Amino acid sequence: MNTRNLSQTLSVSSVGYGAMGLSEFYGQTDDQTALKLLHKLVDLDITFIDTANLYGRGHNERLIGHFLAGLDKTTREQFKIATKCGIDRSPDESYARTINNRPDYITRCCNESLKRLGVERIDLFYLHRVSQATPIEESMECLSRLVKEGKINHIGLCEVSAATLHRAHAVHPLTALQTEYSLWTRDIEQEILPAVKELGIALVPYSPLGRGFLTGKYRSNNDFAEGDFRKNNERFIQSSLDHNAKLLDVIAPLAEKYGCTTGQIALAWLLAQYEKLVPIPGTKHISYLTENAQAANIVLEETDIILLNNIHLHVEIKGGRYSEEGMKGVNA
Repeated sequence: MNTRNLSQTLSVSSVGYGAMGLSEFYGQTDDQTALKLLHKLVDLDITFIDTANLYGRGHNERLIGHFLAGLDKTTREQFKIATKCGIDRSPDESYARTINNRPDYITRCCNESLKRLGVERIDLFYLHRVSQATPIEESMECLSRLVKEGKINHIGLCEVSAATLHRAHAVHPLTALQTEYSLWTRDIEQEILPAVKELGIALVPYSPLGRGFLTGKYRSNNDFAEGDFRKNNERFIQSSLDHNAKLLDVIAPLAEKYGCTTGQIALAWLLAQYEKLVPIPGTKHISYLTENAQAANIVLEETDIILLNNIHLHVEIKGGRYSEEGMKGVNA
């Protein structure tokens, strides 16, 4: 697979892997199956893994650490690991959470992540969400100290406004912004994406396949098992699915033209938006992982890119992307 430069010193596969679903949110999980999938990353030359302390309350990082520990030194060094802190979850099984950006909390989370991952240094460390209670400058100064101490190599932010990007970047150069971006989530294009390009920051879109919707595999709310958060998400209730299918009706002819899937078209479109953009689709299935990796080889014609660029002018997506609780700290 081709590589892309998130910065001058951080090169990763042009399609990465989002590991969240291996721990929770998308139905049942199984560690042995998850490890088999992670080992498939080696065969597919996917070298960029995204995790967070939030996912499974540390389980996801421990799983990634177990995977890395089983690799030989040369293979291990090919992988670049991104993780996050900043969301403090309730100790019970509820979804309740608070945003915490205090320097002492960031430092503690970094040390805990290093231990769970079993690494000496985190390649890319994100602030998962931004809190209004702590000035972004204070948080960035703490992250900068962690860079100087050799605990992290690069700093990233998630789901922040253009104004916050500029304030943070003035304290210490940011390497990446992670945010939701796909053919059905275009919010960032007005202000945030231009700011990313102006500052030369990389963009790492999560949910680049619209949580699976853009693959065309989910037409019914009954497709989602209990425990899958999509079951009760506004965009995936049946009335929204029926309405949003208009988007797939536009993408499907292009998939036929290029001899690929609608999901691969969605990823190829993203890759065409910015040379420093690396999507991180997640899946629990090796076949879908392979499909996502192959999307890196699809080059869309300019006329088709323009068609997809303008699709949101004709198809309005119905339903919020998160609940009110899930939107805490978004674009702050």
